[in-house]
Amino acid sequence: MGQGNTAYCQTSPLYVDGKDGAAATFVTLAQEAKVATEEVKVPTSNAILSICKSLIAGGVAGGVSRTAVAPLERMKILLQVQNPFNPKYSGTIQGLKSIWGSEGLRGFFKGNGTNCARIIPNSAVKFFAYEEASRSILWAYRKESDQPDAELTPVLRLGAGACAGIIAMSATYPMDMVRGRLTVQTQDGPLHYKGMYHAFRTIIHEEGARALYKGWLPSVIGVVPYVGLNFAVYESLKDWILKHPQWQPDDGADLAVLTKLGCGAAAGTVGQTVAYPLDVIRRRLQMVGWKSASPIVTADGQVKQPMQYTGMVDAFRKTVKYEGVGALYKGLVPNSVKVVPSIALAFVTYELMKDLMGVEMRISD
Repeated sequence: MGQGNTAYCQTSPLYVDGKDGAAATFVTLAQEAKVATEEVKVPTSNAILSICKSLIAGGVAGGVSRTAVAPLERMKILLQVQNPFNPKYSGTIQGLKSIWGSEGLRGFFKGNGTNCARIIPNSAVKFFAYEEASRSILWAYRKESDQPDAELTPVLRLGAGACAGIIAMSATYPMDMVRGRLTVQTQDGPLHYKGMYHAFRTIIHEEGARALYKGWLPSVIGVVPYVGLNFAVYESLKDWILKHPQWQPDDGADLAVLTKLGCGAAAGTVGQTVAYPLDVIRRRLQMVGWKSASPIVTADGQVKQPMQYTGMVDAFRKTVKYEGVGALYKGLVPNSVKVVPSIALAFVTYELMKDLMGVEMRISD
């Protein structure tokens, strides 16, 4: 026993050259810890104020962009979840006319209050998480590649955007679930939910707290390409334009608003096209278990409940089996029309708000 322990200890880095070697090792570890601690920046009051301003800018960007396209957002959801046995809406234009005729102007913005209540903290967290993730990933990339001047690549931006999207979506998902239910209610059906608070309380009472996360899995999977590609395409396009003199502003200033709008529009188009089938499945899973569901979902009473799905895979299988592959893209037209200005407005409003409030640095600085 004594010989075995002696042999082991003598090969240990803490035993090299006896006590002196162990002491030297501890000193080295302490010095490395000191250096690492010194590299950590303690947020100053100005940095904290800048972070708060950036969060506000992200929240305002989300609220403005979603309100501007609220009618198309509601039309998209109605097309996604309407019962295929007796569809009420045959297309975007006919659907918008029907909403106007039966519910008036307010019908276009049904569920928008809940959506803004969700999207403001969602956008704030998303933009903040993206810049923090970008900073961390860039630091790790520079250390790993031993290139102190390296910049973020599109793939790294994709990873940062995906992280930001998952964090923001998970934090505010119950509000998205409630918003989906409120949006589907129509004037000619039973008003099962009187508002956001009543919807929360009713869902928890009738279906349990876990019901607030129905459709969460396809949302997580879908948010990776959607938000990830949004940020990756937007930032990469901006960098590409700035690196080509013929596209830069004459005075050498930052990109013009219209150029940023174009970058945001391209980012939104790519992201939503890739992730759209998962968005359809998410909405359908959110309708499962809804008692006294909207006639849009129950085909005007022909079925008592929405189609039942046991999970994401089952929802994909039944949707394709009974409605065809095209059903995975129901509502794509209004979504394509709304997502381009929505994403573009979100990015531009975010940067304009930061300029307006005098945010002089990125929050990741």
